[in-house]
Amino acid sequence: MVPLIDAKLLELIKDPETREKGFRVFVETYQKRVYGMVRKMVIIHEDADDIVQNTFIKAYKNIDSFHGKSTLFTWIYRIAVNESLNFLEKKKRRNFFSMEDHHEVMLGYLDRSSLIDGDEIQRKLQKAIIRLPEKQRLVFNLRYFEDLPYEEISKMTQTTVGGLKAGYHHAVKKIEEILKEE
Repeated sequence: MVPLIDAKLLELIKDPETREKGFRVFVETYQKRVYGMVRKMVIIHEDADDIVQNTFIKAYKNIDSFHGKSTLFTWIYRIAVNESLNFLEKKKRRNFFSMEDHHEVMLGYLDRSSLIDGDEIQRKLQKAIIRLPEKQRLVFNLRYFEDLPYEEISKMTQTTVGGLKAGYHHAVKKIEEILKEE
């Protein structure tokens, strides 16, 4: 069953007369949450902005393929997750980064960016999260910061609930180990 807000948005978007308005409302409804998730994955504000823009462009081009098997929120997050992971992979290949080098670049950005909020504890947590493998970082962020149920994360990432629980557990353990080292 499609939630009421999704039904109203889809009604606006599917009607050629109100398509632009409907899509504007769609973007306004989900942009901040999508940006937050993407930013936690890629850290750098400008990269996150580009990914969010690409996410909504893809959604706009493919909205007619949305069949209501999930919520619009889950659908747009799935697009954002894929865009984020693809971006990180391309960035590593383009710059010939090893995973460790890429982590160092993001850690450096955390240290010098005035755009990163939070006290020292938050920064330490963010630095620990960055050191996680990308998929574990994604699962941790979606579960810990977004407080999403495993079932919804499963739909977004197309991963089993059991696999997600194991990934989250391993992420938590790694974060604990990293924080003990500091």
